[in-house]
Amino acid sequence: MWEDAEGNELDPDEVPARQTPTTGTRQTSARAGREPQAPSWRRTLKRALIFAPIMLGTVMLLSNDLTLAQQVSQTAIIVAIFIPFSFLLDGVFWRSYRKRLARQEAGGRRGS
Repeated sequence: MWEDAEGNELDPDEVPARQTPTTGTRQTSARAGREPQAPSWRRTLKRALIFAPIMLGTVMLLSNDLTLAQQVSQTAIIVAIFIPFSFLLDGVFWRSYRKRLARQEAGGRRGS
């Protein structure tokens, strides 16, 4: 059961749609999140700096038989693969987002 602000119980059918705090408009999709940004090497490198220690920790946990130097070099190889792949995925998400916007604009113009 759902409860409103006053503590009254509501059926799922009676629950009002959630409003966004900034615009006050109702959300039409549960997947409405932030819009993707154009790919940038700076953001990709920042992401790699965040994930590199996590990757090193994972390599250290899974490769007990390797020396520290080998674990660090293995992590460097993984990060070297991660950086261009991450940039590529950013580009894929960005292009997909732009195509979706173009379709919505084209659909909006035809329907008016």
